[in-house]
Amino acid sequence: MSDNNLLSRFKSDLDHYSLKQLRTISEEGVWSIGQMYDHLLVVAHEYLDNMETCTTLMEEQPLGKTPFGEQLFKNSGFPPIKVRLPDELNSTPNNSDSRENLLTRMDQLIQRWSHWETKVDSINPNHKVEHGGFGWLNAKEWYKLVEMHFRHHLRQKDELERKVSNYS
Repeated sequence: MSDNNLLSRFKSDLDHYSLKQLRTISEEGVWSIGQMYDHLLVVAHEYLDNMETCTTLMEEQPLGKTPFGEQLFKNSGFPPIKVRLPDELNSTPNNSDSRENLLTRMDQLIQRWSHWETKVDSINPNHKVEHGGFGWLNAKEWYKLVEMHFRHHLRQKDELERKVSNYS
């Protein structure tokens, strides 16, 4: 599945959820589908902000990725595990968006992401911004991380859909 198709799939899947399905929290410590979407959108824009920062840097960064970051990009994806960030980094995602608002936000992300598709390869690969867990990433890596993060949440999306499938 191409990267743009993955984001478009997430967008089109929004049409299949009722407001109750989007907002239902099935158990404590588990997000709703709407919260998962909010998380994906917020993080994707953070990654694209960092990618854009790479375009403004003047100095090259000789440092690289952490061992985990190297493995992540070598595998072109996150390991198939649930990740829990430390509490200070783990703010609860918004659970009040309507389907229409999430659709609009997905459209904005897809537009922004697509805008950079043909430009990202021309950005100096030695202009990097540090990620707290993955090390120093260049614009192309930040761009790719958006798709990798969406793909990482496919299993969670499937689980959440099963939990709310009886709601309308």
